[in-house]
Amino acid sequence: MKSDFLVIGSGIAGLTFAIHAAEYGTVTVLTKGQAIESNTAWAQGGISAVLDESLRASGDNFDKHVADTLDAGAGLCNEDAVRTIVEAGMETIEDLIAAGVEFDHAHGDESQFALGKEGGHSKRRILHCKDTTGLEIAKALIKTAAKHPNIQLLEQHFAVDLLTTAKLGIATEDRAVGAYVLNEMTGEVKKFRSDRVLLCTGGSGKVYLYTTNPDSSTGDGLAMAWRAGATISNMEFAQFHPTCFYNPSATGAKARSFLVSEAVRGEGAILINEKGENFTLKHDSRGSLAPRDIVARAIDHEIKKTGAACVYLDVTHKPKGFMQERFPHIYNTLMSFGHDCEKDPIPVVPAAHYQCGGVATNVDGRTTIRGLYAVGEVACTGLHGANRLASNSLLEGSVVARRALVDILKTFPLNKKSLTEIPIPDWETGNVTPPDEQVLISHNWDEIRRLMWDYVSIVRTDNRLNRAARRLRNLRKEVREFYWGNTVNSDILELRNLVATGMLIVDCATRRKESRGIHFTLDYPDKNDAYLSDTELRRF
Repeated sequence: MKSDFLVIGSGIAGLTFAIHAAEYGTVTVLTKGQAIESNTAWAQGGISAVLDESLRASGDNFDKHVADTLDAGAGLCNEDAVRTIVEAGMETIEDLIAAGVEFDHAHGDESQFALGKEGGHSKRRILHCKDTTGLEIAKALIKTAAKHPNIQLLEQHFAVDLLTTAKLGIATEDRAVGAYVLNEMTGEVKKFRSDRVLLCTGGSGKVYLYTTNPDSSTGDGLAMAWRAGATISNMEFAQFHPTCFYNPSATGAKARSFLVSEAVRGEGAILINEKGENFTLKHDSRGSLAPRDIVARAIDHEIKKTGAACVYLDVTHKPKGFMQERFPHIYNTLMSFGHDCEKDPIPVVPAAHYQCGGVATNVDGRTTIRGLYAVGEVACTGLHGANRLASNSLLEGSVVARRALVDILKTFPLNKKSLTEIPIPDWETGNVTPPDEQVLISHNWDEIRRLMWDYVSIVRTDNRLNRAARRLRNLRKEVREFYWGNTVNSDILELRNLVATGMLIVDCATRRKESRGIHFTLDYPDKNDAYLSDTELRRF
């Protein structure tokens, strides 16, 4: 299988790139499971953007959006990257509208967008489609991509490993030349060749026991890039969303991971404890609208101090019908679980939400391996620093995808001699057998997620990190034996990627002897500017 561009992932980053790249050459888009099962589709709140003067809320500008992002990032943002991405906001919105996304408008004024506000933002600048913004974006981009004759979208195709000249033993500069890919329907592993490979595989929330992420978020692109020798940065910064619905009587993954958008707090919801007290004000003067790291730690502190199972998000003071109108998806989903949020406060707990670190790139998505680009949550551009500002992620995915295409066309022009003719061995299964004990996979999966939650979540210590590292090393050996001794399938591949991701998070967290942003350790509770730099890991 050969194509001019190979895109691994079907969220906003991958599909934005594919749609634009298809004007220049052939594009293959691979996605495990279904294309709609991306992190993008689960994004409720919206996309942040400073619009043209005639379209935006009064008083906002690029400098304020940049300042809010830098403040949330706690000193680790790359300011040039932040400004580059922020200033492309209007172009991003126009691009999405052209793809068919219909953002909400102000009541009675079709010329003005309805702009929301979320924690850490000083102005209203969040465009949204009710409370299913990501889903509407995903559906529009999938529909647009499906119409283009130069785009081949292959669902249920799971990338196993990247192909590089170094891994193939070819004496040339290290270059990406494609990937081995599992066809989940047939069980076959095939070669996909391309000189231009884009990783857009999303994040790694499923490495934790409690997460707002879809089941697909198993750190696949991150682990593949790591095994290929790319630099990984800042994985200690795993963001926990403060408000995941808590209902121990509800069953099913959807009930356990249902996110109550930060936009609800932006519209006036308040976090309270069992006594009805707004406890967040004890931690930050912004209260419930403080950045996510502060709010998540405040909730964690309140739960541990009081012994309560959860805290509450109170919207009962809003006018009747407000939640049904502004947040219909959240309202109806809560009602399906038997909870009327307009009558009773919503029980919530923090849950793993967003990976702020990732494959180290510049603002054009370029990694340390030539021909390999990474865009979206899998990448670390310097935008988020030590803590992501709400709703900046969809913006980043779209902006960097477009910039990556420009850089690729300049650096690897289509008329240049291709490396796809170099010999690549077929996938060898050897004497392996199909896995006969699924319980081994599920047990290791559960153990990884439990130990990451217990030892490497909102509050950390050196002792907890060391315990996690020791157990993960043992698990890696078990998973490696299982991988090499059995025919690969999606479950084995995800387990392999999860243990690699967990180790990267622990290794980065162990190196940062301070507390900054969403990395908080009781052994080093203060910031230390000796660590005012990215944490970088290289395999080779």
